[in-house]
Amino acid sequence: MTHQKLDAEITSRIIEMAWEDRTPFEAIYDEYGLTESQTIKLMRKELKQKTFKNWRARVSGRKTKHLHLRSKDVSRGYCATQYKHKSK
Repeated sequence: MTHQKLDAEITSRIIEMAWEDRTPFEAIYDEYGLTESQTIKLMRKELKQKTFKNWRARVSGRKTKHLHLRSKDVSRGYCATQYKHKSK
């Protein structure tokens, strides 16, 4: 799937996954078919320049963003405290 064919909801979800520290690029590929380089291109296109630079600095070399670099102790795609349950 190329990023030209993505609708706004899918694009938003990919951006969210790319920002998540524990979601590897392989998970984005498995779910949406975008390679790491395609995800980077999408982020460059969709984010403001400064925001993109901040994101690239954040994910560059981050072991949890690549399955082959991450510790075997990291078995989930997100931190247990990442998603807060909303009270009604």
